[in-house]
Amino acid sequence: MEQNTRGRFVFRGIYDRIIAQETSVMKKLPLGIQSFKKIINGGYVYADKTQYIYSLLNNASYYFLSRPRRFGKSLLLDTISEVFNGDKELFNGLWIYDSDFEFIKHPILRLDMSNISNETPDILKESLLSVLRKRAMEESLDIADEIPSDLFKHLIEALCKKHGQRVVVLIDEYDKPILDHLTNLEVAEANRAVTKGFYGVLKSMDPYLRFSMLTGVSKFTKTSVFSELNNLLDITMTEEYANICGIAIEDIDKYFGDHIKSMSALDRFKHCGNFKDEILAWYDGYSWDGATRVLNPFSLLSFFIQKRFVGFWYASGTPAFLIKLIKENPDSFLAIKNYRMSEEVLDSFDIKKMDIEPLLFQTGYLTVKEKAYFGFIDEYLLGIPNFEVEQALNLNIIAEFTEKGNSFAATSSRRMIESLKSGDILGMASLLRPLFASIPHNLHINREAYYHSIIYAIMNVLGLNMSAEVSVSGGRVDAVLELEEYVYIMEFKYRDCAPGTTPEEKSRIADEALKEGMCQIKEKGYYKKYLGSPNKIVCLAAFAFLGRDNIEIRVEYP
Repeated sequence: MEQNTRGRFVFRGIYDRIIAQETSVMKKLPLGIQSFKKIINGGYVYADKTQYIYSLLNNASYYFLSRPRRFGKSLLLDTISEVFNGDKELFNGLWIYDSDFEFIKHPILRLDMSNISNETPDILKESLLSVLRKRAMEESLDIADEIPSDLFKHLIEALCKKHGQRVVVLIDEYDKPILDHLTNLEVAEANRAVTKGFYGVLKSMDPYLRFSMLTGVSKFTKTSVFSELNNLLDITMTEEYANICGIAIEDIDKYFGDHIKSMSALDRFKHCGNFKDEILAWYDGYSWDGATRVLNPFSLLSFFIQKRFVGFWYASGTPAFLIKLIKENPDSFLAIKNYRMSEEVLDSFDIKKMDIEPLLFQTGYLTVKEKAYFGFIDEYLLGIPNFEVEQALNLNIIAEFTEKGNSFAATSSRRMIESLKSGDILGMASLLRPLFASIPHNLHINREAYYHSIIYAIMNVLGLNMSAEVSVSGGRVDAVLELEEYVYIMEFKYRDCAPGTTPEEKSRIADEALKEGMCQIKEKGYYKKYLGSPNKIVCLAAFAFLGRDNIEIRVEYP
């Protein structure tokens, strides 16, 4: 009965694929579906990744892959699980079906750590025990261990013995018990200790394991989780597997050509010019080798279903610890377009010393733009992948720094853009004052970079693409904003005014700060490289910030 039922489902899946091809009916979009079998049997679009899976299965046996959230890691593991389930007909029409892979059925032990409770290390242990005991009961195995790592080990041994085949272990979101508590490092460290011993079991189980793979967002340093599991082959930055998750740019027509053609005919998109290029500008741009470009599958599927350009990935959630770290180090946000680093730094993460650059990369806010070689060392130039991610990051910064979020952009964006395009930077300042005045005292930071970061985020949210910390012959200018008719050269100065400072004293302090900023622009020649821009007016603007709502600007023209 079980075989017949499975046969009917397989036949139905093949039949759906044939009918879809013959009638040119657009395939359904598998948004939120992480079951390979459901996608195939349901006639959904599936971007064939089985060639990469075949390569994995025929090379090493222990793997690790890091990708940002919503990037298809769970579907990848489920596809691998189905490969090892031995049902070859499920893969009819896919690359691996015609390969020499034997599709031998293996016992599979799969853990999704996003479904494991982890509020405390004790709860994490109990939850691991519960999941493993349930799996043992499904196999009618009597294992009485009370320690998660021991139960894990003995369950692998028992599964291998019962089925006469080595076990496949797949662990999804392995880092979730740690990442969930990065704002409480005591719990994060305790959960790290639990998972370190638990995952470390795999290293000694080689005789019982056919294949193992862990996926997650972050890779922890050698002194952390991976010190116990140092036999994993990390394929995160490997060129061969750069396209193992996501939708490759060259495949977008193959899998979504009908959807693109249908949507491009809609009236709402006729102003877009090249419709496909607009899609790529929003959702393309991710790379882990500097050459292969892939689109975020969650965002792309959401776009085709909702038929509108929106930041879907941003709406699905942003790690609180990341924004908190940026707020504590606003200078790092300003340098976001100038990050260069080695793979060793880029590919590691230490909960005791969190660096913003690898965090931004591993969480998907930065990606590899170029890869360079220096001897035996690879160096990566990082950048923001696309417009969706840029908007997400900047909106998060505005919301966290000011508690205004989208409301400010919605109410003031048009007037601010009009002011800047007409050369009225003083008018722009008048729009900024209410925003800064509304910042609660508990959010305010007495640092120049704090104000600079807010203005930088606002300009980018408005689509004005301000450049921060720009290198020129005389040094680094705080910000440059190039518009069609104007180039604004900006220098920011902050002065901390004590409560009770008189208006006269504030005026004197502001005047000194403005004078210092303007002299710096002129004496270091920050503006000179822009004087040759045809039909553009160069505007020098010195900003003085004195507390939350005291913003003064001095404007001159060279």
